[in-house]
Amino acid sequence: MKNYKTTFYCTECGNEFPKWAGKCPACGAWNSIVERPAEEKRRGSSAAHRGGSAASFGLRKAKPITELTTAGELRFPTGMGELDRVLGGGAVKGSLVLVGGAPGIGKSTLMLQICAQLCSTGDVLYVSGEESEHQLKMRAERLQVANPNLYVLSETNLADILDAVHDLQPSVLIIDSIQTMCNDTLDTPPGSIGQVKDCTMALMQLAKGEGVTVFVIGHVNKEGSIAGPKVLEHMVDCVLYFEGDQHMSYRILRAAKNRFGATNEIGVFEMADRGLAEVPNPSETLLSGRPEDAPGTCVTCAMEGARPILAEIQALIAPTVYSNPKRTSNGLDYNRSAMLMAVLEKRGGLKLSNCDAYLNVVGGLTLDEPSADLAVIIALASSYLDAPVENTLAAIGEVGLSGELRSVQNIGQRLSEIRRLGFQKCVIPAQRTDKLLQIDGLELIRVKNVGQALRAVLGK
Repeated sequence: MKNYKTTFYCTECGNEFPKWAGKCPACGAWNSIVERPAEEKRRGSSAAHRGGSAASFGLRKAKPITELTTAGELRFPTGMGELDRVLGGGAVKGSLVLVGGAPGIGKSTLMLQICAQLCSTGDVLYVSGEESEHQLKMRAERLQVANPNLYVLSETNLADILDAVHDLQPSVLIIDSIQTMCNDTLDTPPGSIGQVKDCTMALMQLAKGEGVTVFVIGHVNKEGSIAGPKVLEHMVDCVLYFEGDQHMSYRILRAAKNRFGATNEIGVFEMADRGLAEVPNPSETLLSGRPEDAPGTCVTCAMEGARPILAEIQALIAPTVYSNPKRTSNGLDYNRSAMLMAVLEKRGGLKLSNCDAYLNVVGGLTLDEPSADLAVIIALASSYLDAPVENTLAAIGEVGLSGELRSVQNIGQRLSEIRRLGFQKCVIPAQRTDKLLQIDGLELIRVKNVGQALRAVLGK
């Protein structure tokens, strides 16, 4: 009987080691090294190249970059304007796109909905390893997707999928999901590190070699990252994350990596009875239902790529009965929220040390830029003093540790969006470069520190 040697593989960085260790010597990750057969690399290497060979890339010899052309790199719309925005203007022919998200968030629904538009320009092959063909038909009827150019295949074997692609020659291939695909030449089960890596490599060769645009759906683990080796995200051209709470109707699509566009754009969707509906004006939607004359709320404007989005920040300050007050932050960085509370207590004179504090961004948005600092400060002070903020007032500005306000980028575009949605006043940092900034119909309240902002807004 032949004895197979084993090697050890880090799921985070992809490095191989001769023996197991609790901590990866290369990337420093703990408990990320797993065992796999050493024969896997030799046996799976040929299968990984079934999708296309090096010759099919047209790169058998080096060429001057001035002789190359981008005529083959064509963009085409997917039928979802929000998805096209995140992709950088549409999908690129021959690209490999990885879409990740929590279970039930709407990944498969989004991919099946875009088939209605993609089928108008060519054949689309939808491969599912989780649903049968009849189940796909039922979901397509619910989403009102019916086109003879849409082909469905319920299969998990990589060789059979590649044979179906070579026979059909589709322009777009959708894999749902990559964790269910398997290469029968490997001894490891589907979903393992070797299987995911080998199947993705074959799909990458297929996309680059034959010009097929491939969308791959990936599961996420409990940490929120895509399951499988970290090298999986380096192999694909674009990594999209579908975010949102399953109990809320709004979904946000973000690009964590994009070789053909920016990574700071977002797409906003709303889950309806018949699938995902685009939200072209998320600011108006997120502000709908805002209470009037309610303390503890303030509106700010955040930049998501080239799109300004108005977000409502809510705060609740309540006396605590415990020795250690509770701090909760939803949609805002916890450490930065704690820092702003300390600044408000030290520079604003509000004793928050004996109060529980709760912060929330309405709509499930995540604000990670410092331009929302001033709105957080005003919302906290409004709740502490039980003094409401005017419904027609917004606030923009970064707060420093000494309580000073600093300017933010793209302030003109932010103010234009604030005025467009009917706001009449906006608190901004008093900077010399902003002296000539004027927006018709919008009163700009320029302040230098937290104390001036609270006196101007709350009269305290």
